[in-house]
This record gives sequence, structure tokens and C-alpha cells, in this order.
Amino acid sequence: MRKIAAGLFMSLDGVVEAPDQWHFPYFNDEMGESVDATLGTADTLLLGRKTYDSFAGAWPEREASGGEDAAFAKALGDTRKIIVSRQRLEFTWRNCEQLQGELVEAVSALKNEPGDGAIAMSGSVSVVRQLLEAGLLDELHLLVHPLAVRKGMRLFEEGETPIPLALISSRAFTTGVLSLVYAPAEPPAPAGYEQAKVHLPEHGA
Repeated sequence: MRKIAAGLFMSLDGVVEAPDQWHFPYFNDEMGESVDATLGTADTLLLGRKTYDSFAGAWPEREASGGEDAAFAKALGDTRKIIVSRQRLEFTWRNCEQLQGELVEAVSALKNEPGDGAIAMSGSVSVVRQLLEAGLLDELHLLVHPLAVRKGMRLFEEGETPIPLALISSRAFTTGVLSLVYAPAEPPAPAGYEQAKVHLPEHGA
């Protein structure tokens, strides 16, 4: 089964909206390598419509201009891109197609396609939320910035059911950004203060 990994820029207070307005001062070689490890190694990108609009409005032009980021732009252009939208879309960027059918069923089918190439996501917060809740997201890559943005959409909405996650890797960048990778996990065993107090230090013993 193919693996889906989603990458998001996040502020310390959980904001994931409009990272282009606050995350660039923290972008260095370490972050570039981290982003490339998610996007650059995938053979398929799964994107929400808003993220697609943002990407398609920037990366083809950057590829054509031949600047320092042209190679990365070309790699994105060459990658298969599947766009999630309820509206019928017309594409101007190459190698794009629209996800057909209901999200959960269609993504389940995508994960079961032949091959073992990774499927990467960038941004696309509403899609990430739905895949997390459905148990279809295999890895969540968060680049947590040492900044409280204090306004904007957070990754996690209020809901009835907790989503347990397991930390599978962590790294601190020189900028103070934390690269955290999570995977789905089983819920922890029920516990309360009675179970926790045994781990308190025994002062005066």
C-alpha cells in the first residue's frame, strides 16, 4: 500500500494559514532539505484546490524563468498531481488530474494503486483534516516555527473524537524551528491522577 505524507508549516500557536506571510524569515538550508525530503521524493502530489491554485500560479513561472528554484519547480511540474475539489476544474499546469468520487473512497483507491511510490501533500489543510480523521494519513510532517501568529486557521478544529498520534522523529533547526514527524497511534490507556501521582518525585524520602 502506498504511503501518504502531509507537510505543513505551523506556528507555535497552531496556525497553518498563509505561512507565506510569516515563515520565510525561518527558511534556511535545513528547512529546504526537509521540504525536499517530503515533496522531492514523492511521485504523486495530492493537493486541495486552494493549494493547487497557489502552486499553479507560481511554480510554472519560476520554472520558465530559470532562476535558482527552477530545478525544484521543474520537479514539481513533472510530478503527477491529483487535485481535490467538488467543482470541475480546468488545469493550466501539466500532469494534473482531478480526484474522482468521494474523498475517502477515492484516496483509499489511490493508496492501493500498484507501486510503492510515496504520495505527498503540502498545505491543503481541509484535506489533511479529513484524511487524519479517516485514518488514511500515514505521516504528518510539521515544521513548527518559534512564533505565535495569533490569528488565522489552526490545523485542528474542535471535534468530538481525539486523534492520537505517535512522534516518530524530531529535529531542532538552528532557527529554532522544530521538525516533527507524527504517525497515527492507538489511543492511550485510560488514566487519571491516581495513575500519574506514582511518577511524582518523592521529596524528603
